[in-house]
Amino acid sequence: MPFTPKELAAISTPAVLIDLDIANRNVERFQRYADAHELNVRPHIKTHKLPEVAQMQLSAGAIGITCQKVSEAEAMVSGNSKIDDVLITYNIVGEDKLESLRELAKRITLSVVADSKTVVDGLSQTFNKEPQPLTVLVESDTGAQRCGVLSPDAAQDLATYIDAAPGLLFGGLMTYPPAGQEASVEAFMKEAKTRIEARGIPVPVVTSGGTPSMMHAAEAVVTTEYRPGTYVYNDRSLVARGACEWDDCALNVLATVVSVPTPNRAIIDAGSKALTSDLLGLTGYGHVVGRDDITIDQLSEEHGRLISAEPIGLVVGDRIRIVPNHACVVTNLVDTVIVKGHGRAVPETLPVTARGKII
Repeated sequence: MPFTPKELAAISTPAVLIDLDIANRNVERFQRYADAHELNVRPHIKTHKLPEVAQMQLSAGAIGITCQKVSEAEAMVSGNSKIDDVLITYNIVGEDKLESLRELAKRITLSVVADSKTVVDGLSQTFNKEPQPLTVLVESDTGAQRCGVLSPDAAQDLATYIDAAPGLLFGGLMTYPPAGQEASVEAFMKEAKTRIEARGIPVPVVTSGGTPSMMHAAEAVVTTEYRPGTYVYNDRSLVARGACEWDDCALNVLATVVSVPTPNRAIIDAGSKALTSDLLGLTGYGHVVGRDDITIDQLSEEHGRLISAEPIGLVVGDRIRIVPNHACVVTNLVDTVIVKGHGRAVPETLPVTARGKII
C-alpha cells in the first residue's frame, strides 16, 4: 500500500519510509526459492533492526535470525518479542561481551561463530560450567577476505578443537561468500565438511549468506542454510547489480528541497546523517525516484546536493524520495522509521529497536 501524496506531505523530513507490502513480497520471494531447494532461511536483521520485520520473516518460514553483535541480539529478543533462535556471526571477544552472551543463552537457542582458538577459549571458559553447551560454528573465508579460517584443513583443526572444548558443541560451518562465487564456496565447504566428518564429528549446518547472489544460493549444494539481509528492503547497489528492480526497493528516504540556488542545482535536507556516504562502486549518493536525470553528487552532514544537466525543475518545499545506495546503514542512522502496509492502512512510526547496538 503506497504512501499517498497527502501522507507524504504530513511527514517531517528527512524521514525513512518503509513499504511493508514490498518488504513482505521480497521476503516471500526468497522464501519460495529456499523452500524449493530445501534451504533453511536465517535472515540477517542488520538491515532492518526491527522485531516486527523479523517476525514477518519468521512467519514466512525463516527458522531463526542472524545478528552481528551481542547487544543487537539482546535488543531483538527483548520485551514481547517471539524471536527465540539467534545466530551471531561475529567473533566475540572480551569479558563483558562473553558475560552478556552467557546470560543471553539462558533465554533463547543461541549459536555463535569463531575463527581462532583464542575466540574458542574465551567461549569455553565462559560456558564450561553452564548446564547447556554453546553451539559454535567455524567461520570460513571462502574468498571475501574478511574473517574466517583460510583453508579446509584449518576448518578441520578448529572444528576438532571446538568439539573437545568444555562447554561447547560444534555446530557446523559458516561463511560470508563473495558474490557470484558459489563454485568456490562449494569447493571449500564440501572439502571442509568431508575432512571434519572423517574425524567422526557431525557437521549439521553449513550456513552461507549475502543478498546479491541469493537466487543462486542452491548452486553451492553443500549449503543447508542461507542468511540474506538487504533483500528485505533492497537498495540502489542491488539494482545496479541486477539483483532487483526499483519497484522492489521497500526503503526510501523522504527529503525536502530547501534551496534552489541555480537552475541546475538544488539542496535537500538529507545529508550524510540521513543518507549513507557509502558509494559501493556507484556514482552519487542515491537514486531520486522518478528523476533519472538527477545526481546526488555531494553530501555534507545536513545537506544533500542535487544536480542535473537540464533545468532541475524543483522549487523550495518540493518533496523527493530517494533510494539510498546502502539500506542497512540508513536504518542505523535514525531513531524511528515510518511504515505502511502489511496490515497497516495508515502510516505508523516504529522505533528502530536495535539501532546503535554495535557492542
